[in-house]
Parts: sequence; C-alpha cells; structure tokens
Amino acid sequence: MPRVIITDKLASYGAAKREVLPGVEHRQHNRLNNRAENSHQPTRQRERTMRHFKSAGHAQRFLSAFGPIRGHFCPRRHRLKADEYRAARAQRFMVWHEITGVQLAA
Repeated sequence: MPRVIITDKLASYGAAKREVLPGVEHRQHNRLNNRAENSHQPTRQRERTMRHFKSAGHAQRFLSAFGPIRGHFCPRRHRLKADEYRAARAQRFMVWHEITGVQLAA
C-alpha cells in the first residue's frame, strides 16, 4: 500500500482515489507528477486522437492504417535543413502518386 499518491489536478483522480484508496495521502500538483506524465505521452496522444471515434475498435482500425501513411509524409523535420525537407517531401509525394496512380494536374 503506498503512503502517498501524486497526480496532476485532473478531478477524476481524486474521485477514484477516494473510492479505491481512502486512507492514502493524495498530493495534486502540476509538476510533482512530471516523470509519470512524460512516460505516458504517447498513450495520451493516441487517446486524444481517439476521442472523435465512436468506439476504440474503430479508432484502432483507422489508426493502424493511418500511422504508416502519416509517417511516410512527415519526415523528421528537426533533423533536416529546409531545402532538404522540401526535397524529401516532394520525393515522398512522387512515390505516393506512383503507387496510387494519381495523375498530377498540369
């Protein structure tokens, strides 16, 4: 049994803690929880994306196909100079148009 639970100021944490661990001290602060919150960032980002879907299964089906496609069009910008980034994007769009058979408007 933990002595203290540290969370951010999300109200649902306090309600859940009162129900599950009523005798444990609960500290809510913006920055005390940074280590745990940073480790959950990818999960939080996926949850934020899934909010607009009716079910988790539908979101998972969409994101399983969308993830690789998005990765194709988003090169690591922080590692490239501007002209290299533009060239990489142009190359990736050319590959995409070849694969999908889309004709470019002249």
